[in-house]
Amino acid sequence: MKIKFVLSAFPLLIFLLIHSAATAQSDDKTVIQNVLNRYRLAIEKIDTTDIRFLFQKDAKIYEQGSDEGHIAHYLSNHLIPELKLFKSIRFTDITQDVLVSGIYAFVTETYTYTIVLKDAKTVKSKGINTVVLRHTAAGWKITNMHTSFRKSSS
Repeated sequence: MKIKFVLSAFPLLIFLLIHSAATAQSDDKTVIQNVLNRYRLAIEKIDTTDIRFLFQKDAKIYEQGSDEGHIAHYLSNHLIPELKLFKSIRFTDITQDVLVSGIYAFVTETYTYTIVLKDAKTVKSKGINTVVLRHTAAGWKITNMHTSFRKSSS
């Protein structure tokens, strides 16, 4: 009798394990998307205060084929000075493709962004990010980010 019960429960156990793993991966994808959304929203607010907390301390940033260094260097020597020139920046048409593999996640993100400079000049471009995140004790953190763009034809 016990053997019949165990055998009849086996498919249910397999289903529950698969469902549990799929749910955990789905939850991870949502958290990872939220990390990237928080990064983008901080840029839209032109406020980099909390950006460094989204990255591992030794995270590397690459932009347009250039090595921008670790996140602290990128913020102080690139992003903060650049944002000072902006009146506003808005991201639209955002797509995110997230692949979770153990403690790492790989994301490709595309978007359109419109920058209004303080001199009123407007720049519209299409961008793409390739991002690697690592699950740490503090949650999902960006460990590598590469961005590139091309001017939009519209």
